[in-house]
Amino acid sequence: MKVTVEDRSSVKKVMHIEIPEADVTRALDDAYKTLKKTAKVKGFRPGKTPRNVLERLYKKDVHADVTGELIQKAYVDALKETELKVVGSPTVDPPELDPKSAYQFDAEVEVHPEIADIDFTGLTLKRTNYAASEEEVDVQIKMMQKNLAKREPIDEARAAQEGDFVQVDYEGFKDGKPFEETKKTENFVFKLGDGHISEDMDKGVVGMNPGDEKEITVVFPEDYFNKKLAGHTVDFKVKLNEIRKEVLPEIDDEMAKQLGPFTTIDEVKEKIRENLTQGYEKRKEQEINEQIFSQILEKVEFEVPDVMVEYELNSIISDAERSFSYHNKTFEEAGISKESLAEKYRDTAEKQVRRQLILGKIIDQEKMELADEDLEKGYEEMAATYNQPVDVIKGIYGNSGDKLELFKHALLEKQAIKLIMERNEIETVEPEKEAPEASE
Repeated sequence: MKVTVEDRSSVKKVMHIEIPEADVTRALDDAYKTLKKTAKVKGFRPGKTPRNVLERLYKKDVHADVTGELIQKAYVDALKETELKVVGSPTVDPPELDPKSAYQFDAEVEVHPEIADIDFTGLTLKRTNYAASEEEVDVQIKMMQKNLAKREPIDEARAAQEGDFVQVDYEGFKDGKPFEETKKTENFVFKLGDGHISEDMDKGVVGMNPGDEKEITVVFPEDYFNKKLAGHTVDFKVKLNEIRKEVLPEIDDEMAKQLGPFTTIDEVKEKIRENLTQGYEKRKEQEINEQIFSQILEKVEFEVPDVMVEYELNSIISDAERSFSYHNKTFEEAGISKESLAEKYRDTAEKQVRRQLILGKIIDQEKMELADEDLEKGYEEMAATYNQPVDVIKGIYGNSGDKLELFKHALLEKQAIKLIMERNEIETVEPEKEAPEASE
């Protein structure tokens, strides 16, 4: 077998492979011998069909099978001979097989990029000294208070006004006929002024008294979040059942007991501080990571294989799809296509691949290895994250070689980032003042 490699770029190669005629002849002979044993041809006893008859009847199928087998074996042998670090599958457009000549084909491949040693010192790194404030804790407490609010009927006899919670029955009609997307619904509660259904609906209900019935026309905008309603004009028959007010609980120990395994409101506040602190620690880590990779990428240039970017991009889209599914939604309902997501996140996927390649290079460059105690610690951290026994986590990774290797590599990547931070000075700076936000 002859193999030559043509460079299309630093990561794109074409292997020109030639299989000797003798190997082609042998493969065809073996294929026809096997076929002869099983072929059922009218006029011939099993195992006695002449080869020329088999060729006339089965040539196309035999050539296709032999071509596939020859290419597969030759490709594997070519990889061993060239020692190319191929990523992904090859692209092969197999030519027709000629039984009386050598078989030549091209395999287009992408290879792992060769990256020069990386100097990861001399970086300008800053760690922002985020800290949870009492103001942020108060915002969280008020969010929880609002979530526990009760909606009770108002005491006075009056018409509905903006800011009220109303309980209504409704049914929507399109061109005088019931509309599937707005079918009859009873005892639906929403707040007037929030535009939960539409501003037209809110304005129509304002001024109604309990027991009133009214027809309200709603024009849904083209960019309405429910694409099945976007651009439609729907006539709603609405009956106002009740006007309600929001009654907030007192922020005290009784409220704390409704929030979980707490006995005092101080325990709740302490848990909020703990969560905010954990969130800020993650934010500090993410910000430093971003500084590290943005600066290293300015120092190091290399081409990224398309197949690696596509793999990462597909992973991002799959994660998004799972997230939508978890919330009982689909891309279609949200007016999103996989193509639009791929276009939006392609740069993100490439950056992720570059980050992985850089860390992999540093791991090799520094001859980093994972100690048994580091693997054990990794299991313990994973168990704590998912609130599972350590043995369960070990069982998940121990039963799959690929999963275990990926887990080990992820731990090594964390160590590589830690090494980069140790080799550089990190300046601590105070955060810029900003309005506190309630976290979900």
